[in-house]
Amino acid sequence: MKFLDVVHSPAELRKLPCEALPHLAREIREFMVDTVSRTGGHLAPSLGAVELTIALHYAYNTPADKLVWDVGHQTYAHKILTGRRDNFNSLRQFGGISGFPRISESEYDAVSAGHASTSISVALGLALGRDLLKQKHEVVAIIGDGALSGGLAFEGLNNLGSCATNLTIVLNDNKMSISRNVGALSRYLTRVITDKRYYKIKTEIWEMLGTLSNVGKGIRSVVHSIDDSLKHLLIPGKLFQDMGIRYLGPINGHNINDMIEVFKSVQEFSREPVLVHVITRKGKGYSFAEDDATKYHGIGCFSKITGETIVVKNKTPSYSEVFGTALTEIARTRPDIVAITAAMRDGTGLEKFSKEFPERFFDVGIAESHAVTFAAGLALKGLRPVVAIYSTFLQRAFDQIVHDVALDNLPVVFCIDRAGLVGDDGPTHHGSFDLSFLRSIPGAVIMAPRNEDYLRQMLNTAIAYDKGPSFIRYPRGCGPGSQLDKPLEILPLGTPEIVHAGTLCAIIAAGDFFVLAETAAALLKGKNIEPAVVDARFVKPLDRNAYEQLFAGFTHIVTLENNSLEGGFGSALLSCAADCNLKRQPRFLRLGLPDQFVTHGSIEKLLTSLSLDPASISKKIKEFINC
Repeated sequence: MKFLDVVHSPAELRKLPCEALPHLAREIREFMVDTVSRTGGHLAPSLGAVELTIALHYAYNTPADKLVWDVGHQTYAHKILTGRRDNFNSLRQFGGISGFPRISESEYDAVSAGHASTSISVALGLALGRDLLKQKHEVVAIIGDGALSGGLAFEGLNNLGSCATNLTIVLNDNKMSISRNVGALSRYLTRVITDKRYYKIKTEIWEMLGTLSNVGKGIRSVVHSIDDSLKHLLIPGKLFQDMGIRYLGPINGHNINDMIEVFKSVQEFSREPVLVHVITRKGKGYSFAEDDATKYHGIGCFSKITGETIVVKNKTPSYSEVFGTALTEIARTRPDIVAITAAMRDGTGLEKFSKEFPERFFDVGIAESHAVTFAAGLALKGLRPVVAIYSTFLQRAFDQIVHDVALDNLPVVFCIDRAGLVGDDGPTHHGSFDLSFLRSIPGAVIMAPRNEDYLRQMLNTAIAYDKGPSFIRYPRGCGPGSQLDKPLEILPLGTPEIVHAGTLCAIIAAGDFFVLAETAAALLKGKNIEPAVVDARFVKPLDRNAYEQLFAGFTHIVTLENNSLEGGFGSALLSCAADCNLKRQPRFLRLGLPDQFVTHGSIEKLLTSLSLDPASISKKIKEFINC
């Protein structure tokens, strides 16, 4: 019998005997590896949370009881157990189920979540809302993969400690975020795991009392009352208890029965905030993921037999790799350059820099806001910080960019990876808004390269710029391919480049959408329409003289950007045209991401669905010119 065949919901799961649950865990892992090998996805974190997920749904009455997952990429077993097994092969595919919890997808998903460190704050709101409404259900926040290092998590803990409410936090501690965890909290939790003195003394006393017949059993109950004092002396788990949150653990996060017992006990006896510390292994049950959890954190299609990824070898390096190589090259002659990332060393391409200049490299953990203000402090000492963060995560540090960097015109360089559509990770991870929110910052310089060499030139330009913050945004994956050994130059601020001359219409593209502009222009040329194709290069500032000439020379202007149209590059050009001294205003057609959260799926399918593929763009331009 395959237990997974009879478990289509947590209610059916709770009908299984406890001895069947380890078998179910193995079946879930086999099913998960088989499916993700074909779809790609966040495999290692979900593999590590299989037993924990089973124990939670077995011990709690979900969906009445609320599970709040943080980060959302540890939820594949949760999806399989909550009625989405039959659709699991559509994971992260266009029109299929999301790789993260989504309220719109299932009643078992208490909150939509793709970013780290949000669970405690959300869970506290759910718990206090429950109390105000006189409802009776449990609320559990499951925080893992390094998310406890984020400042928001500590804000939630601080608030929770002063609230006498029933809320359970499960700390899924696998000693990893994406790469290995860094920082004081990681060392703190390691001390909890490795400190044997408390457990040795407690076990010896417990066993001794057990031999003293009824007297000993009575004394055993008294031991519970001195347990806190013993912990205070011998283990660092007291941190949470001193915050007003009862600490239990650490517990083996792969022993289902032990976890079920703890979770049921917490529900029965505790009406106060509790943190249950469970230890898991990222990638558990699949040897390749256990051996290289970073690689299998988020992976494309792979052979489940050999573990090798199934990809077409790119002939060109990724933008992330080009950035890392160029920064390392420039840093050899600029000892003032330091690099900062927020738990994304490998993802942002900084591995090479970190190895060549370890004393000038700082991984601050999942703490984007801190990364920005930390960079401000380094800049105040005369260093030139380069902060590499994904676009979606930079959103979390907007106030720090404005208040701590831009206000004093500090020369911090921001390299914004994964800008624009990112594909299968969907709306929580698309970098759709960075141009819109950065444009509002006084003194900001914003650049977008059309190819890999321009990324090098823009990085060199940004490092040389000393009048305030500069931002370079570039997409996920590889560029069109360009020469990477050209001498580094400093670009004139704000000036566009006319790459292809034309008449009547000019397509002005920002960043990676320049390739779409070229392809659409080629299609139009076959229809006797020959637009000029312009690389904007800069989104801010805009060279007014250069753009006045462009606007005066064309009756139709088309803007193209991999960013929300709301407040994006097209809006910037419209404002620029309004401020120019023109005898005749050109007509504008703005093309870019719509005013909505774009779903998940391959980039190609997303562009087609948004009518941003070359054929759709050329059709829109033709209609625009002829109308």
